[in-house]
Amino acid sequence: MTEGKKVRIQVRTVNGSYVGDFLVPPMRNRVSDALNEEQRLFINLTDVVINDKDRTAFVAINKNLIESITQL
Repeated sequence: MTEGKKVRIQVRTVNGSYVGDFLVPPMRNRVSDALNEEQRLFINLTDVVINDKDRTAFVAINKNLIESITQL
């Protein structure tokens, strides 16, 4: 059984920039497929760098605050 794939992305919000690992579920092929799920209100990132200086293990970002996402 596959567990999905981990993808490194950069998320820009109204409050800052986040670079972290995003898990694309097994039934999805692209980051955009997972992000466009209506029931998903937040995206979860792990191993995150915030504004190019602070590090944290986990961040949940409200999709309504996202300005752009770039796959790295």
